[in-house]
Amino acid sequence: MPIPDVSIILPCAGFATRFGAPYSKELHCLAPGVTVLDRSLETVVELAKSGLTVRLVVVFGAHKLDTVSYLARYADTFQMVFVYQDHSLEPDLDGAIRSALPMTQGPVALVLPDIVVSGAGSAGSLLGAFRQTELTGWSVVAAEERDPDTLRQMGALAVVEGDGILTVRAATDKPSDPSGYNAFWGMVAVTEKEAHRLPDVASKGAESPLTGAVALLVERIVNYNTTMA
Repeated sequence: MPIPDVSIILPCAGFATRFGAPYSKELHCLAPGVTVLDRSLETVVELAKSGLTVRLVVVFGAHKLDTVSYLARYADTFQMVFVYQDHSLEPDLDGAIRSALPMTQGPVALVLPDIVVSGAGSAGSLLGAFRQTELTGWSVVAAEERDPDTLRQMGALAVVEGDGILTVRAATDKPSDPSGYNAFWGMVAVTEKEAHRLPDVASKGAESPLTGAVALLVERIVNYNTTMA
């Protein structure tokens, strides 16, 4: 297997208790033959189209074999590695990331299967994020947001502009007090050197490594874990 240029962690082992459907949230149909998972992977497909060798590290559980089967359609697009998440040892999203990290090589991005970015320039946003990691080691694809209820459910960011560059002044996951935050992230990219800190993006009580990251804003980010529309 060739050494990948970039690696993508795709956590698919969650139970989606907020989604409220009898099937995996990422397999929800948005259009004929198009699922949430297909939409969430559009930016990753663009990486492969740009000429990069992409390794997709899929974290799954025994209840997600339907998602594993569905991903077979991408076998010719990515290198695919499947990692089982033992929730008794490595629970939650930070545990999924830790489970996947040993299988990654090169710069790493965290792409969530229930998060879809859209709007002008969104297709190339992940490629742009990887390029921006050269500045600070970290970058995020984010969307502006002022609604406190939305910010309480997401990875909230305080994004500021300086010298023509957007950066993250503060970041926290699902804040109880969202005042002071004006955006949330949909994807995170990090250099290989800093990738060991990626679980802290979602760890409760951990200091977020996203402070100082470059932010690339897209028009819209939809979280399909909280909505079926």
